[in-house]
Amino acid sequence: MAALSLTDQVFDDADTGPVDPCSLFEDWFTLAQQNEPNDPHAMAIASVDDEGMPDVRMVLLNARDHRGFCFFTNLESDKARQLLAHPKAALVMHWKSLRRQIRVRGPVEVVADKEADAYFATRSRASQIGAHASKQSRPLANRYTLLERVETLKKSFGEDEPVQRPANWSGFRIVPQAMEFWKDGANRLHDRVRFTRTLPDGAWSRQRLYP
Repeated sequence: MAALSLTDQVFDDADTGPVDPCSLFEDWFTLAQQNEPNDPHAMAIASVDDEGMPDVRMVLLNARDHRGFCFFTNLESDKARQLLAHPKAALVMHWKSLRRQIRVRGPVEVVADKEADAYFATRSRASQIGAHASKQSRPLANRYTLLERVETLKKSFGEDEPVQRPANWSGFRIVPQAMEFWKDGANRLHDRVRFTRTLPDGAWSRQRLYP
């Protein structure tokens, strides 16, 4: 008998063996990269402000490993200030083409400078200059002001001079404490399985949920 795929194993009620949800994420993300027509790495990030009011916005999953899921941003943006003050967040990745989604919750940490430098170096030069030009989340009189600022910075950096990462630009890592996998089902009888753990390197437990 052929071995069950990791996805089938997770949703097989008869299987109680250990499953690493990060490995399952990689399986689903690979499928998304093959099938989602635009930005398979897009995800919604939720945070709260000082009054407990929630905020959510779309960002891109720029890096991931056994420690968690990373995105990069201006540290003076609304989302960065919220996460620095209240370092917990949730994310969701929804792939309509696959009829699947993944939700993640956990504490947040700022990535090391060398990680931010390494990712910044992979960005196009135009995006690097854009990171310097944007005073993210702050009032902007008009688009011309932003474009003029970009042109001024282009000249100041010169043609061949490397663009260094701005000091106010870095990344955040969401360290997963809970990961939920959702598959569309007929008649809205969807499949949901949630993985939870209490420690960053602790063992995962899994539980099927009602749709």
